[in-house]
Amino acid sequence: MESANKISVTQKELPSGNIQVKFFVEDERKPMYGYLLTSEPKPVGEIIAEIQERMQQRRRAVEGLNSFSLNNPIKEDYNFYLFSA
Repeated sequence: MESANKISVTQKELPSGNIQVKFFVEDERKPMYGYLLTSEPKPVGEIIAEIQERMQQRRRAVEGLNSFSLNNPIKEDYNFYLFSA
């Protein structure tokens, strides 16, 4: 992820005890938003690092995906959702 992108986060505790993190990625070319579910409260710096890492994993998985191959299925991550704004 480029350092020019700015990530802002808000956290909310759910009745289950998990923490829902809503984040916005401010990028001039492609702004995005999403949600991250964590099992415990974390410092904002750790949350942003985890979001950046998961975005990079998703980008690598999509770049390496061959649409004609069934050998490389993308594993679904139900604790991380990313959308284009």
